[in-house]
Amino acid sequence: MKVGIFGLPIAIMRRIIACIVCILTVTSLRAQDSEPLLSRLKQTLLQAPEYDRIKLRTIDSLKQQLQQPGNQTPPAAFTIYARLFEAYKLFHYDSAYHYARLLQQTACRMKDKGRIAYARIQLGFTLLSAGMYKEAEDSLANMYILAEPDSIQALYYSQMARYYYDLGDFDNDAYHKPVYIRKGDVYIDSATRLFPEDSFDRLYLLGLRAIKAGDKTAAQEYFGRIIHRPNLSDHELALSTSTLCDIYVRNNQPDSAIQLLAQAAIADIRSATKETSATFILAQLLYKKGDVQNASLCINSAIADAVFYNARQRKVQVSSILPLIEAEKLSAVEKQKKSLITYAVAVTLLLLAVVVLAVVVARQVKKIKAAQQVIVEARDKEHAVNERLAETNERLADANKIKEEYIGYFFNVNAEFFNKMERLKQSLEQKINDRKLDEIRFIVHHNINLKKEKEELLRHFDQAFLKLFPRFITEFNALFKPEDQVALKEEELMNTDLRIFALIRMGIHDSEKIAHILQYSVNTINTYKTRIKNKSIVPNEQFDQRIMDIKTV
Repeated sequence: MKVGIFGLPIAIMRRIIACIVCILTVTSLRAQDSEPLLSRLKQTLLQAPEYDRIKLRTIDSLKQQLQQPGNQTPPAAFTIYARLFEAYKLFHYDSAYHYARLLQQTACRMKDKGRIAYARIQLGFTLLSAGMYKEAEDSLANMYILAEPDSIQALYYSQMARYYYDLGDFDNDAYHKPVYIRKGDVYIDSATRLFPEDSFDRLYLLGLRAIKAGDKTAAQEYFGRIIHRPNLSDHELALSTSTLCDIYVRNNQPDSAIQLLAQAAIADIRSATKETSATFILAQLLYKKGDVQNASLCINSAIADAVFYNARQRKVQVSSILPLIEAEKLSAVEKQKKSLITYAVAVTLLLLAVVVLAVVVARQVKKIKAAQQVIVEARDKEHAVNERLAETNERLADANKIKEEYIGYFFNVNAEFFNKMERLKQSLEQKINDRKLDEIRFIVHHNINLKKEKEELLRHFDQAFLKLFPRFITEFNALFKPEDQVALKEEELMNTDLRIFALIRMGIHDSEKIAHILQYSVNTINTYKTRIKNKSIVPNEQFDQRIMDIKTV
């Protein structure tokens, strides 16, 4: 007995590995959701024409190579025919059959037995893919294969195994099918001995045989090893997943089978494979699950592929389920139609009720609007009164501030004036008693300076006003262009222009009173006012109001 690591027999180790792979495969399938895969499939179906164009560009390139002078010899032509056949064999039956025949003819001209055998096997593959079992048997029968290289023998045995398995699935009866499966098993045994130990072909054939035998664990082991291989081609992935799904179909696990078939269908589209059953079987499972929309999408794709490839048996298979899906779609449409009629009646009744309610509501709204209009008018009047009261209160408060400030100001000025007069009186009385007339004249001449008193009076006024209206000069200048704004001299608080409108801001609008306070003529004051307003950037009739809008502290 052969012993592996940990001292366990190799057979037991293989069984443990098989169980682990089986668990990983099932867990992976359960972790996935069908909806994202089906959404990916829909998106990939939209991209199918682009994948087909890529395939056709490859084919056109091979055909161009065939026209080159160096490729006219039989060996070179045979190589290109073989590559063209590989490109067509899962893409288009007629073209694949054409190049398989050219392979056979070229091999016969070369009298190369190995190439003749290869060509017959490929021709048999093409006929088998088209469902032409009798013609496939004629192509593959009576071949003496033992003298051929291992690669040709392995290809032949694989083809014969597929032939008997497909024939058993086609007959699908209790008598013939088991006989064909046993024959297929024999050929798989022969083929697997010739393929490398861990090759895709060997693992696939072993997994296929396990499926036919109903050995779920072994099948999952082999296909699990394939699916988790790196650098797996799209066609290999599609072939593996679509074959493995048979296990889940038999075990009544449609969700897992749908996930595998969706992956297979996506891979088939990406590899431009038209000879495929993935979309057809997927359509069947989706139909049984009740997903008629996606089932219809898949069956239409399967029809398009079958027609394009010209696979006879696939057309028959598709035609068997297409009427059922279309009938289900029609039934769904009828149900929707009945539902729409029911909804239409309900909506009509609701609409009538809404119309009646709308009439009632409209009348009520009309009454409410009339009442609201009365309320709004009263509110507007109240608002207007409140605004006028607020404006009046603001003016009163403004006037009170001005009065308070200037009452204090004048009391201070008068107190200072009376002190000065009192000192002057005492000095004059002293001089009069002493009869010093020259000194009296000197005191009167030097101590009483009316110009200086006026300037002092205006300076006190400027200080008091700017204390009350600190932003007056800034806001006054904002009414003019920069070049027309007031520019004060050094140590000058205000000039005549500013004082005129400062008095206006304090509520003195009469030009005669302003002239009396500033000791100018009325004409001079009016000239000042007119000149200043003409320079302003606001209309003359609005200028005084803008001055009155300047706020106190």
